[in-house]
Amino acid sequence: MAAPPSIEAPRTNIGGPRRRSPRSKGNFELNSWLFMRGSGLLLLVLVLGHLFVNLMTGEGVHQIDFAFVAGKWANPFWQFWDLALLWLAELHGTNGLRTIINDYSSKPTNRFALKALLYFSALVVLILGTLVIFTFDPCIDPSSTLSVCSAK
Repeated sequence: MAAPPSIEAPRTNIGGPRRRSPRSKGNFELNSWLFMRGSGLLLLVLVLGHLFVNLMTGEGVHQIDFAFVAGKWANPFWQFWDLALLWLAELHGTNGLRTIINDYSSKPTNRFALKALLYFSALVVLILGTLVIFTFDPCIDPSSTLSVCSAK
């Protein structure tokens, strides 16, 4: 009868506890953990509010089209609601993926490359998403440089 396979000790315990450098200030991992809990609760409220307004009011899913989004984003309240939803979801997801990369990537070079790619992609999504929310103009006619709304 063969012996059962052995399980290695977690990577974080290899080499004993990590010593903090005298220059490090605060506890990033504790703050990251607290952010995940707080942002998760706030995201729950934002997402449920978003779903209620978009799906339960009016005609439900049948009302969602370009005009619906244009009407919603004409109000600064909904712009900031969607902006908060975008930013919190992106930062929450980025922080979760950062934790997964730290847990499962054993080589420091791979860990650095994966985190660099993660942070770059998160920054691109945040910048483009914010630009879309605040520069969205439903009155632009794609065939001309003039605004359709100002011509009426």
